[in-house]
Amino acid sequence: MRCVWAENSKNPVMVKYHDEEWGRPIHEDQKHFEFVVLESAQAGLSWEIILNRRENYRKAFADFNPVKVAKYTEEKILRLLQNEGIIRNQLKIRATVTNAQAFLKIQKEFGSFDRYIWGFVKNKTIVRRPCGRGDFRATDKTSELLSKDLKARGFKFMGSTICYAHMQAIGLIDEHQKNCFRAK
Repeated sequence: MRCVWAENSKNPVMVKYHDEEWGRPIHEDQKHFEFVVLESAQAGLSWEIILNRRENYRKAFADFNPVKVAKYTEEKILRLLQNEGIIRNQLKIRATVTNAQAFLKIQKEFGSFDRYIWGFVKNKTIVRRPCGRGDFRATDKTSELLSKDLKARGFKFMGSTICYAHMQAIGLIDEHQKNCFRAK
């Protein structure tokens, strides 16, 4: 048995994401940046839309290399607006470049983005075991604090709900349902 959102999905990409990634702790900065890019692109859309375009995002954003993305020029941004493989929202594309720049500042200040973000949960995964679909959260106090701090550091499209989803994606929160095979 899987979490209800994966169990009911007919999309193998979503099922694989649930089975192999969602809720597993991440500690590599480039993987952190990947999820910053993908989660901020998701704002207002479904995660399934973004996951289906993940490889296009990987190509468009230099294999999620924040150093390279931080240097994207206006010309590069205009080319990305023509890329049908990603969400062609100008604000989101520009935000990705801005977020890369802010990401690098955090790395410099904390030694790594990993050290920064895991500090919000005192380096320990928050485990929640919802019983059904209605028991999943969309936000909490930690995601609100993270969102506020990221925004103060210049990040865009990282509201509390996006931050909560981000925290789930990178394993700060493990919210697999009680009856899910991934629940510990």
